[in-house]
Amino acid sequence: MTNIDPPLLGLSQRMPPSNIAAEQALLGALLANNKAYERVSDYLAPEHFADPINGRIFQSIARRIDAQQIADPITLRAEFEHAGVLEEVGGTAYLAQLVSAMVGIINAGDYGRVIYDAWVRRQLIDIGETVVNNAFGAEPELDGTQQIGSAEEQLFQLATQGRSDDRMVSFEFALTAAIKAAELAFQRVGHVSGLSTGLRDLDSKTGGLHPSDLLILAGRPGMGKTALATKIAFGASRAIMAEMAARPGNKKPGSVVIFSLEMSSQQLATRLLSEESRVQSDRIRKGEINERDFDRFVGVAKELQTLPLFIDDTPAITMTALRTRCRRMSRTRGLSLVVIDYLQLMRPSPGTRAENRVLEISAITQGLKALAKELEAPVLALSQLSRSVESREDKRPQLSDLRESGSIEQDADAVMFVYRDEYYLQQRAPKQMAFDNEEKFQSALEKWQRDLEAVHNKAELLLEKQRHGPTGKIDLFFEGEFTRFADLDTVHGGDD
Repeated sequence: MTNIDPPLLGLSQRMPPSNIAAEQALLGALLANNKAYERVSDYLAPEHFADPINGRIFQSIARRIDAQQIADPITLRAEFEHAGVLEEVGGTAYLAQLVSAMVGIINAGDYGRVIYDAWVRRQLIDIGETVVNNAFGAEPELDGTQQIGSAEEQLFQLATQGRSDDRMVSFEFALTAAIKAAELAFQRVGHVSGLSTGLRDLDSKTGGLHPSDLLILAGRPGMGKTALATKIAFGASRAIMAEMAARPGNKKPGSVVIFSLEMSSQQLATRLLSEESRVQSDRIRKGEINERDFDRFVGVAKELQTLPLFIDDTPAITMTALRTRCRRMSRTRGLSLVVIDYLQLMRPSPGTRAENRVLEISAITQGLKALAKELEAPVLALSQLSRSVESREDKRPQLSDLRESGSIEQDADAVMFVYRDEYYLQQRAPKQMAFDNEEKFQSALEKWQRDLEAVHNKAELLLEKQRHGPTGKIDLFFEGEFTRFADLDTVHGGDD
């Protein structure tokens, strides 16, 4: 017995959506008055026409108008006579018929929207058939979850492709928005216009985390980039809580989401507890804490539970899945910050096959920037650095050290590097066998100890790129015992 797929059979018996009359009317309007092209040029393309001949004519009209040349039946006749494209529809006389089919130039925009809508519907049918075929096993290498991701990606591309939303605004409108942002910054504590990071000097340098920005935080292993990212997420969550208290009527106050691709949610939660309670994380895991530590531990845990902070520890998450979950969070709770730990562990959307890893990372960073703009929320992505850092005498990172840096630097609005001199100095302790006598060894040892003391509990955040502000070094306090970052109080010699 032969199995026949009823959905596919039903689809094959129907004609794909199209409106040839609208296509002919639009082409006639364009040929009669080239100014009508302005009504459709920002979203309509040749492939949107159901009749490929009409699409070819539209392409020729568009090319001539874009080149500031006249497009009418006379100027197009020579091109199409030579190509022989119009033979099956009556030759070049078809161009004159199009002009006669034109109902009104003023309706060109309406014709264009009808044509585009029919194309969208045809694409939806194609996507639907692909989904059905894959579900029946046409792509056996894709499991069910991957098929969902692939379908979501295709639908997202269809939804964003050829959007005709007019985003042009008057300068007066943009100026008013800028003044409101400045007023908000003036009214906030610390004069921060964006979302506070909880780090005073970082907020002072950047003005906080701004909507639509993609920020990259990079560092070599052992520098503490995950700890710094969680500190920023924690600070942002506290800022949201403060905003909620100031505006209790806000239905979507906002939230912070950490996508932890390397650590489990439990490991990340333990780290946060360790940082805030100042109880070593390994002691927490082993249960080696006294009653005083436990009371402090429980008190911090109660505070953390109230924060609008969420963790997603899906390993090797795809750009499609991340985008879907962020959109869901934005709809339900509001989304104020997205943190990704880390960039190189992400995977491109299902169905996309990049030629190499650099192009994959490029597609991911472009997707993250697009997501930040779509959701109007900052995205903070952690990144690895290449090993070339270790070969230099001065191991402070540079923009060229970004691993697979094809477009990371280009797409990012800000690039920051975390660096700790103490980490490298600890590895360079002088060894007695390298010296001729005890006196030289003791002299080198004392110098090493002085250098180590000078950088003890200190870290540097190197702001190497900031699209909207200055760059420079930000000094931070770092407690290696708890992998905890804080503001560095150089006046009082400690953290605040």
